[in-house]
Amino acid sequence: MKKKNITYKEAGVDITAGYKAVARIKKLVKPTLGRGVLSDIGLFGGAFEIDKKRYSSPVLVSGADGVGSKIKIAFEMDKHDTVGIDLVAMNVDDVVTMGAKPIFFLDYIACHKLDPKKIALLVSGMVKGCKLAGCALIGGETAEMPDLYSKGEYDLAGFAVGVVNKRKMIKGTGVRAGDVIIGLRSSGLHSNGYALARKVIFSAAGLKVTSRVSGLKRTVGEELLTPTRIYTKPILSLIEKVNVKGIAHITGGGLPENVARVLPKGTKALIYRKRWVPQAIFKVIERLGGISRGEMFKTFNMGIGMVVVVSQKESRKAIKELARSGEKAVLIGDIAKGKGQVEII
Repeated sequence: MKKKNITYKEAGVDITAGYKAVARIKKLVKPTLGRGVLSDIGLFGGAFEIDKKRYSSPVLVSGADGVGSKIKIAFEMDKHDTVGIDLVAMNVDDVVTMGAKPIFFLDYIACHKLDPKKIALLVSGMVKGCKLAGCALIGGETAEMPDLYSKGEYDLAGFAVGVVNKRKMIKGTGVRAGDVIIGLRSSGLHSNGYALARKVIFSAAGLKVTSRVSGLKRTVGEELLTPTRIYTKPILSLIEKVNVKGIAHITGGGLPENVARVLPKGTKALIYRKRWVPQAIFKVIERLGGISRGEMFKTFNMGIGMVVVVSQKESRKAIKELARSGEKAVLIGDIAKGKGQVEII
């Protein structure tokens, strides 16, 4: 029996589609490649030169994250131009909590089949996110794996690097009883809690992405696909004008888990939940799922995407500075003496 010469394409991987995707990506990424970038897309690595005049004792701060099951909503809506923003946001918003300016970002896209148009949409979102964050998209990887992903599916992961002078690093060590907690409003769920949100909305309530629910101005799918807010520029601007003692990105675990990360020994956080009103989507999920308020706060950001801790004396100035950057900041809590716990009251 004559053996057939099997090609890589017949095995499920189209190299040509990969080349086409890279060609599209190069054009999209170019506007983000500013000062410091020493390489172009397509090389084996991305190179970035740190400004030694600005950073005399540079410390690199890195973060890696993905978008999670939020991409399931993108699949169902066949809308792929916003989850790239989410990917950048989840990484750079972590990096800035230490006072670091994000300088570059790399992505990883794994998919069933490489569709150059779809890849371009995903990358266009990343480019928008990088512009909002003020960093360069200097590289990435696309992997076609038909045996691992179902038709039409993909997964996203990313890696961000920021830089800060060592003496200006923010780690929460300066937080003291008597300080206050300022919350920056979120745009919605951001990219956390989607396993519970999807179970409540689609499985328990039987709704679809095109469904409209009382209390929401948009369809359920549009509401859930709202991009994660990127806080890097407002936070970096605030740090220049106010002594920020601690910063927490409100991701998985909500306010209780994430605020606890910046509490030094001998302190606790008191957060007053009546000081702000969460977006309607949170109320819808709570109502449809019969979820307890405690579970809601442990799972979702509940309308607060980032918090900063400052002294009582500088609180008004901080809120004004954030307002100048377009942030709706709210005084949501206090730091008191305690054992590291976060109390939602």
